[in-house]
Amino acid sequence: MNLKFLRYRLPLLIASLALSNLAGCASLGSSGTKKLLDEAGFRTHAPSTPKQHELYAAIPAYQVERVTYNGKTFYAYKDERDGIAYVGDQANYAEYQKLAVQHQVAQQEYEAVAMNPNLAMGWYGAYGPYVGGFHHYGRYR
Repeated sequence: MNLKFLRYRLPLLIASLALSNLAGCASLGSSGTKKLLDEAGFRTHAPSTPKQHELYAAIPAYQVERVTYNGKTFYAYKDERDGIAYVGDQANYAEYQKLAVQHQVAQQEYEAVAMNPNLAMGWYGAYGPYVGGFHHYGRYR
C-alpha cells in the first residue's frame, strides 16, 4: 500500500466526504419544514377563489414568505406538489423559527456523534454482555 497516498490524500478524501454529507443535511427538506410548520400552528389552505389562486401563484414554492394583504401580515409556505399553502401569523412564525433552531441543534449534535464513532466504541462491553438485565432466555430474576 502506498503510504504517500494515505498520508496526503486520505485526510482530504475524508474531509470532502464529511463536507458533502453536511451539505446534504443542511436543509430541513420539504417534509421536515411542513412538519415544523404544522407543529408551530400553521394552517393548511387550498386556494379556492380567483384572488387566492393569484396570491398562491405569486409566492415562491417551498420557502416561508412574509406576505402583507389588506394591511395584515402573515406568513405562507407554498407546497406546489400538494397544491396547498401553510398559512400562519407572527406568533406561528416565531414558534416555527424556535422549532427550526431546536431541530438544527439536534441535527448538529447527531452529526457530531455520527462523525466521531470512537466516542461510542466500547460502551457495549463496559457494562457486561447483558446490558439492561436481559439474557437470551429472558429477563434476570
